[in-house]
Amino acid sequence: MNIQFRENQEAASPLTVKTAIADCDIHPARATRTELYPYLAKRWQHHLEVYGVHAYQGMMEGPPYPKAQPNASRRDAYPPEGGPQGSSLAFMQKQLLDPNNVQLGVLNPLNTGQGIRNHELSAALCSAINDWQIDKWTSKDKRLKASIVVGNEDGLSAAAEIRERAGDKNFVQVLLLSRNVEPLGQRRYWPIYQAAEEAGLPVGVHAFGFGGNPITPSGWPSYYIEEMVGHSQCQQSALASLVLEGVFERFPKLKMVMIEAGFGWAPSLAWRLDKTWQRLRSEVPHVKRPPSEYIREQVWWTTQPMEDPESREDLFDVIKWIGWDRLLFATDYPHWDYDEPSRVLPAGVSEANREAFYLGNAKKLYGVS
Repeated sequence: MNIQFRENQEAASPLTVKTAIADCDIHPARATRTELYPYLAKRWQHHLEVYGVHAYQGMMEGPPYPKAQPNASRRDAYPPEGGPQGSSLAFMQKQLLDPNNVQLGVLNPLNTGQGIRNHELSAALCSAINDWQIDKWTSKDKRLKASIVVGNEDGLSAAAEIRERAGDKNFVQVLLLSRNVEPLGQRRYWPIYQAAEEAGLPVGVHAFGFGGNPITPSGWPSYYIEEMVGHSQCQQSALASLVLEGVFERFPKLKMVMIEAGFGWAPSLAWRLDKTWQRLRSEVPHVKRPPSEYIREQVWWTTQPMEDPESREDLFDVIKWIGWDRLLFATDYPHWDYDEPSRVLPAGVSEANREAFYLGNAKKLYGVS
């Protein structure tokens, strides 16, 4: 559990059981290795039994430090009926949804087959994950909404999956990861953005993923802590690419959500982009406005891991730049760095901003009444 604000800080802003919230980053898990099989063609069931999934595109490329079950998750999140943390709807309801009065919970499945080099297998697994989300989760608890998982390295098949799910009220966004074969602004990914914009669905960019490259520009880090801190670096690279490749200019109605990489870095990145764009804008004539304008108009941010500065005024200054209407509360359940809803905001937040932070922004963005 991530306990926010040090002991010498003022008390956290009160959150009662009556305060309704949206949790915009919940990670459902599969209870068994074969739980997806009913949603896969026999060909792919056989493939998985014989060849496996080739996670992270082959060990020879050097996988990142894995945030894999069970080490990634809270020790108290094991379901009483067995299985890994996050694999039981009943226990999720008891431990997360009911006690925190969650009115909207957005599912972001990980370990889904995204990024696998075998694009047909990746597409099959992602489609199976989407069916599984409906059958096991959203159809059984209307508070939960799913993310459309796509085989992101094949933009055309990913776009087809989005269009197939468009209009299905079980889904409220498209899910990508921050580490890919190329930066996310590259044209191979544009069909995804076009399909998402057509469907009116935000695109969530979640931390993690693996494109075959180290997290740093000079090699592999020594420790998991470097991997953990590096999520924000990857998100900055992804966001800079989206802006400078002209994705937001080309798709002006596209909405992006940066998930699980913090948000305190947003102002400084935008300032640096603006300053450099003023001097080098002739290289990118397709970027017609200062980068900060695209970021402020088309990007939202989940709060987990919530920023934890020495002074609450520093936090408020960052949020003032981003906008209280652009933050989406998230717990990251059931992971170990889970943010407790009652502890993420310090005192001094207006009631209107608290309501927007915990619920209103998410309902508006995702079109949930």
